[in-house]
Amino acid sequence: MYALVDCNNFYASCERVFQPQFAGKPVAILSNNDGCVISRSNEAKAAGIKMGAPAFQIKELVKEKNVKLFSSNYALYGDLSNRVMKILEQFTPNLEIYSIDEAFMNFDGLEVSDYHNYGIQMKNRVQKWTGIPVCIGFAPTKALSKVANKIAKKFQERTQGVYVIDSEEKRIKALKWTKIEDVWGVGYRTQKKARIRNIVTALDFIQPQHEAWIKKEMGVIGLRLKCELEGRSVLDLEPVVDQKKSIATTRSFPKQITDFDLLRERVATFASVCAEKLRKQNSCCYTIIVLLVIDKHTVETAKYYFNSAITLPFATSSTLTISNAAIELLKKLHQGNEHLKFKKAGVIVTELIDENQKQFQLFDEENPKHLALMKAMDRLNTKIGTKKVKMATQNLSLTWNMNQNHLSPKYTTNFKDILEIKCQ
Repeated sequence: MYALVDCNNFYASCERVFQPQFAGKPVAILSNNDGCVISRSNEAKAAGIKMGAPAFQIKELVKEKNVKLFSSNYALYGDLSNRVMKILEQFTPNLEIYSIDEAFMNFDGLEVSDYHNYGIQMKNRVQKWTGIPVCIGFAPTKALSKVANKIAKKFQERTQGVYVIDSEEKRIKALKWTKIEDVWGVGYRTQKKARIRNIVTALDFIQPQHEAWIKKEMGVIGLRLKCELEGRSVLDLEPVVDQKKSIATTRSFPKQITDFDLLRERVATFASVCAEKLRKQNSCCYTIIVLLVIDKHTVETAKYYFNSAITLPFATSSTLTISNAAIELLKKLHQGNEHLKFKKAGVIVTELIDENQKQFQLFDEENPKHLALMKAMDRLNTKIGTKKVKMATQNLSLTWNMNQNHLSPKYTTNFKDILEIKCQ
């Protein structure tokens, strides 16, 4: 049996944990630079706040409906997500973290007599220990557990936030209720083509006459999805990947930038962050990519994305090496484009290997002093505070240059922001 655990309106729920005065009131979370809505409470949805709506377009609606806006506080959200996942691991060791607010669980080998009551225990423990509300769907396959979770979330009063598909009757009823666009793995274009063939629900999707069409349009992925919805498990939990295949740090700017020195500072900072992430997972990279993006709505040009890459003769995790390489790439990209206003930049490191597998070169190798320097730098940053020791090319007082006019404190990740309780 599988389960999908989904945190309800996760970002908004995280804000409410430490600010309970907003419980039952409309809350919306904005993206980087306070650009658009990326999370809403149920009350905000009822107030007419649309997902992805630009912040400037909903100013009047926010004022009229008294919607509380928050800037994205990813440090807080990531920490609370980690706490939720640690609690779920107490119920089964077979856990796949699917996203920051979702996790698949497998209970093979565990004796669970009543999955509904087991789900209630999970739900109550997460709520009590973190304050985050969750809904849980149980089913024989991963795809069906997604369907069960939607039912649990849609009918929370009747299901208590937990729904179990444990019979053929429940499976058919659930598939008949699920719209084709709500099926896991069916995108916008596929659902439009499906509706032309009168495939309106998940139950229509698994009918035998559509198998050839599914194979043609969706390939083996579609056939696997069909098997899953039929109750035959073909998708296992994804194994935990200790290392990422590539690391990217990209950010939009609060204002469009033309000045090279400002661009260089941002690229150097992004390169530094990539290097720190490499060292945290004990990796090195061979290839470094720098990208620049301009606002296509303000400039008439055929090209909006600029990128350049370099492959080093040796693998590295040195901030000095990666930053210098990124700056050289930036010079090439900026040359001839000095008149353009850039709205976004990023640094990507790829072709990663484990640092223990690093092959040393005889003639072309990086300065061996870098390794000791990076260790000392990481040790100091760990001891006295993140990002306290930086390169001279970086802004010493700023890491992320973003508009965050509605940012809440980092209650669980910064000692300065820990809540103070007065006992009388």
